[in-house]
Amino acid sequence: MRAGRLLSLLLLLQNRGRMTAARLAEELEVSERTIYRDVEALSAAGIPVYADRGSGGGYRLLDGYRTRLTGLTGGEAESLFLVPGAAGDLGLGAEMAVAQLKLLAALPEELRERAERVRSRFHLDATAWWREPDDTPHLADLAAAVWEQRTVDVAYRRFDGTDVRRTLDPLGIVLKAGAWYVLARPHTRSGHHADVRTFRVSRIREIAAAGGGFEHPEGFDLAAQWRAWSREFEESRHTLPARVRLTRRGLDLVRNLSSPLTAAGTEGAEPGADGWCECEVLVESVEFALTEFATYGPDIEVLSPAELRSALAGYARATARLYAADGG
Repeated sequence: MRAGRLLSLLLLLQNRGRMTAARLAEELEVSERTIYRDVEALSAAGIPVYADRGSGGGYRLLDGYRTRLTGLTGGEAESLFLVPGAAGDLGLGAEMAVAQLKLLAALPEELRERAERVRSRFHLDATAWWREPDDTPHLADLAAAVWEQRTVDVAYRRFDGTDVRRTLDPLGIVLKAGAWYVLARPHTRSGHHADVRTFRVSRIREIAAAGGGFEHPEGFDLAAQWRAWSREFEESRHTLPARVRLTRRGLDLVRNLSSPLTAAGTEGAEPGADGWCECEVLVESVEFALTEFATYGPDIEVLSPAELRSALAGYARATARLYAADGG
């Protein structure tokens, strides 16, 4: 446990430069007293760690000192090669290949063999089944703007097909089930910034530098922002309550094929003596629920809303008429 912490402390100083004991303690989730002892241990082992006194002080490594990656465990070395092809989409495919070659050269022979074995036997494909990856010709330029903190002008096609132009501060990029999204802060006409919004990269038709840079909002956390937006987006799409009756098979279908937000309404439900149970579930809309519930056939009966029940009844009658000529 301590050996891993010492290595983490060393790599923090190597990658970030001067750091205070308080900051190191926060990063490693230990007390400052523990940091003092760990620094002494590193110094005793011959690692050139120095303490700068004063208001801008902290611990740092001797200029030019670098450690080799011999502290990696087998699992850690393997995980570095379990990456999707996202680097290529971002325009970093060549850099990723070179970085992996350099890493392999720095690893001890045993870890190098394990890493090579992982690369040859495991492949991650982030695209969902029966879908093609998003067409994102501007993704690499957008990624460069995120990295360099450059404001961009974009032509964007909304979900409803209308085209708009926006000036954005791109803060981060997310890959979700084969689709790329950018979280960005739009500029308003008054010259101020709007709240962070999410844009689908495949809907960006044009992109150009706006001629300026920006600073990241203080406290911005890409992962937390994405989780909050995803939860809000899913909940905003499932607002229509529907009362349904389900057979045992119908329960299984809803729980396995419907959205988790829809399936949540069946929690704890079990069919009664007549083989049916009644639940209230949330659906996106009458149109989406019609397409979804129609595939469940006679194992689901919609009781309300009346509009959805009527739509399903009409769908069933039209299907029956289509096959009536077969004498069924």
